[in-house]
Order: sequence, then C-alpha cells, then structure tokens
Amino acid sequence: MAGNLVVLDIGKTLSKVSVWTPQGELLEKRERRNQRCYSDGRMVLDTGGIEEWLAKTLAELPNKQRIGGIIPVAHGAAAALIRDGRLAAPVMDYESPISPKVRESYEAERDPFAQTGSPALPDGLNLGVQLHRMEQLQPELFNHGTQILTWPQYWSWLLSGVASTEVTSLGCHTDLWNPTTGAPSSMAVRRGWAALLAPLKPAGQPLGRLSKHWIDRTGLPATVDVYCGIHDSNAALVAARSHQELAGSEVTVLSTGTWFVAMRSPSISTTVNPALLPSERDVLVNVDVAGRPVPSARFMGGREAHLLMAIASRQIEIPADQRAILDAAPEVVSRASMVLPTLAPGSGPYPNGETGWINKPQDPLQQRAATSLYLALMADAMVELIGARVNLLVEGRFAGAELFVRALASLRPGLRVFVPSVEVDVAQGALSLLHPGEQSERVLTAVAPVQVELSRYRASWRARADATLSSASNRSTHPGAGRHNDNGQKPIDIPAVASSLLQSRRAAF
Repeated sequence: MAGNLVVLDIGKTLSKVSVWTPQGELLEKRERRNQRCYSDGRMVLDTGGIEEWLAKTLAELPNKQRIGGIIPVAHGAAAALIRDGRLAAPVMDYESPISPKVRESYEAERDPFAQTGSPALPDGLNLGVQLHRMEQLQPELFNHGTQILTWPQYWSWLLSGVASTEVTSLGCHTDLWNPTTGAPSSMAVRRGWAALLAPLKPAGQPLGRLSKHWIDRTGLPATVDVYCGIHDSNAALVAARSHQELAGSEVTVLSTGTWFVAMRSPSISTTVNPALLPSERDVLVNVDVAGRPVPSARFMGGREAHLLMAIASRQIEIPADQRAILDAAPEVVSRASMVLPTLAPGSGPYPNGETGWINKPQDPLQQRAATSLYLALMADAMVELIGARVNLLVEGRFAGAELFVRALASLRPGLRVFVPSVEVDVAQGALSLLHPGEQSERVLTAVAPVQVELSRYRASWRARADATLSSASNRSTHPGAGRHNDNGQKPIDIPAVASSLLQSRRAAF
C-alpha cells in the first residue's frame, strides 16, 4: 500500500477513525459515541449515524490526497444482510433480548460446543440466534438474492461495493463456524445460511478501490484501496504478536473495553480441543487471522466498571487519579471490601453470580480501588480458565488503570505482564496485517506487582464467587435469566442506566 492508512474502528460503544503513516505514526484520531437505536421495538445498530459521521470525518481529514487505504475493524456478534446493493434489514444489536420461545427453538438447532467452540450466550451474542429470529420474522430475506456479511466487512462493502466475510468474525462465538475444520458449521450448512455467506477473504486483502460514490462524498483520491477488515479483539492479538518482547513465545492478550477479552495464542504445535474448555463459564474458541483456534474468555468489564463507577462519578482509568487509587488499596484489602460478580448476568467466568458489595466503603476512592481489584480478580479467573502461560499483554482503555494491571500481575506471578508504553489500540493490529513479519518498534512496559498482599483477599473473593458455580444447578442456568439475591450480601446500588440494562435482559421481544 502506498500512502497513509485510515483505520475505521467500529466498537460497541465508540466509533473511531485514525490515520497512520506506513511507519506506524498516528497523524489524526476522531471518535463518536454510537447511539442506541430501535426498529419495530428491537434494538439495532446505529448504521446510518455511523455512516453519516464517517463520511463527514473522511471529508474533513487534512492531507486527504496522501491516504492510500482504509481498513475496518469492528466488534463481533453482528452481521448485515444485503440485497440489490443495499442493506436489506436493520443490523441487530446483540444486546437485543431474545424471547424464551425463540431461544428454545434455536437451541434445538445448535451444534455442540465440542464442534464449534461457541457456547450458548445471552441475548444475541450468538450470531446464529440473530439469523434464526430474523428468518422467523422475515423469511423472504433468506433467499439466494441475499448475502450475509460479517460486521467489519459490511463497512468494507459499503466503501468499495465488494462483498466479503472473514474468518475472525465468523469464528467469534457465532455458532456458524467450525474452527477445527475451518469451514461453516453443520447448522449453518443445514439452515442454508452458509450458502448466503459472502465470499471468504483474508483480513488484510484489498477488496477493491474506494467507490465513486464515496470519492464524491469525501474528496478522497480514486486510488484508495479498501481492505477486507478484522474482528477487533483479533486485531489486538495481531498487534501483540508483532512486539519484539513477545516474538517467538506464547502470549495471551487481554483486550479491555466494553468487553474484556482474553485470547491465548498457543504455539503452532498445540492442539486445541474445545471439548476440554468450560463453555458454561463464557470460555470459547475464537479463530485468528490464519484460521487457527484461539482459546478465549470474556466478561463485560468495561460495562461493569461503568455501572459501578456511575455511583462514584469518576472512572478508574483517569491518569491523574492513579496514585490516589493505589493509595486507597491497602485499606480496601484490610477491610475486605469487595464487589462480587456478576453485574452483566449470564456472562463472564461467574455467569450465575449474584452481584453485591461486601463491606462497601463510603469513600469514593476506596470504591474505585475495590472496582479495580474486582476487574483484576475477574481477569485472573479468565486467564486461568484458558491456561495462559509465559506472557500476558493488557491493552486497550483499562491498560492505564494502574491498580487493575498491577493487582493482576500480583495474582498471576507465573506470567510476565506487560502494558504498552504508549497508547496502543486495535489499529496497531490493522497496521500489522498490512506489514506482516515486521516487528513493532513500540516498547512494552513490564508491570510490577502491587505492594499489597492479595492472597487472603483473593481466597475470600474466590470462595464466594466459586459458590455460585456449585449452586448454579439449583437455579435457572438459561443465558441471561433473572436471578434472586439469596446469599446475604448487600445488593449493588445500581443506578438507572444499570437497572435499564438488567431489565432489558429479562424482556421478551
């Protein structure tokens, strides 16, 4: 590629445009908060709003004639249906609740986890259940005039007119992909969805030039290449593999944003058997850019931190507050003040956990310290579940939350824990896709363990959290099912934004 690269990063919460030189220097960065949208009473993604913002942003970029390419990066669990050169239906938001009736009929169709590495997840987090519901509502959409595009590839199609799919998004807990065979799942074939998938292309492949419509709309040159694109967490994994400190050894990447996603990149000689992973604890198998299975675990860390800190009014990753939060940690640990999982029901390593405070502190700084420790304890459980070894790279928004990353280093003494020395996001992975084999010149910073003894604190938290696993069989284990607080802890004082989220998970469409 000649010229600078535009990375279009469509996250669940934010959409970002960044411009990079071929040498990896950031020139421009713009962002927009995505809007919550509805269609016929169902939650859908903000395709129109993002498109309008993207066109305006690209048109306003300085030095537009130096841009040589655009590559999209986007979250998983979303797909677009296109027909006759346009979007055939609104793109479903994966947080849109699925009715019990639809869920029951879909569960009868799913392939076993041992084949797909895709566990049953709440709401629409399995892409297959979104297609299942859409087919029930609008069966005419699912004929041979329709193509199914994974979410990053919707944006590359919009910009270039060339339809594609890509393996990292197909292999992202969709139920549509078999990571062992490297082909669509039996269910996807049986339901006819595999035949509707747009052609499979490599993430770093140019699909074509920017369309005339977008050239006229933005003033970008006609020589701009549009690349296929990649799932965002997989982009972080590509970026991690490019660092000199991690070259040639096994690495687990913990990508932090709305979701905390831990992805373990095993050695080439390692065989991944999905049947050996605890799917009931939000452990799954993703697929990397080469189509290799990647054991992964997740929880909604950014969302949960937001819900907790809506009470204290300040987030935990603010740079100026890091020393004060660290200083608050000893008192939090000595008083055994802690948050129990899980604020996002049905997800994470403790999906049936009934969230609550133990010895809730009144001091806002101590609340933020307890939240930081909660995130570290959840991340500790995740990386343990996927067998993380040797190296752990924490990237994304919460890499700057010092108590969180240092507590995680204390909890995982067998791992070398790193954070980027400067801000690095999934755009770095997109850059690495187009320059394979080149090592990043950016230096990683080794994380020092926090100077607070956490072993007893961890043991106390784990005992309470683990109890929810053994008692889960006595409650409904349906993904996202409502729960009752019967463990005696003080319920989380969740503000209106959280209450709305939890209520939406109990609603039927």
